[in-house]
Amino acid sequence: MNYLHSIIILIITSFMTLVGNYIGIGTSPLEALPGMIILLLIVILGLGLSMIIPVKIPSVAYIVTIAAILTLPQVPYSEKIVFYTGKVNFLALCTPILAYAGIYTGKNLENLKKIGGKIFVLALFVMLGTYLGSAVIAHIILKLLKQI
Repeated sequence: MNYLHSIIILIITSFMTLVGNYIGIGTSPLEALPGMIILLLIVILGLGLSMIIPVKIPSVAYIVTIAAILTLPQVPYSEKIVFYTGKVNFLALCTPILAYAGIYTGKNLENLKKIGGKIFVLALFVMLGTYLGSAVIAHIILKLLKQI
């Protein structure tokens, strides 16, 4: 997939996110638009870096690093970035991504059938591990904060 194709898909996803943000929590698309544009630019920059830097690192690593740097208190305008991106609800971002995942899964149903029950067992262990890991981390933090 080329860079321009990725940008087009990101713009469509951004539009879907704004609509989902409005339907889900009632934030006006115009109010959330600056935050969505900031997120879109961060993702485009991260994708671009992953394509031009010769070290093979997933683009999500670049995206997360850029976002983390831009929201550091020492960085100029970080408060504005946090304010505007805070208008975009996380669940509104997940909705189009999960829709794409569903479409991709449906498109590759034959491959999924070949894998069979193995994928179910793997998914079960991943979900169980994630849940237990989160519970352990939450328990440790609550103990440290003397909440329990």
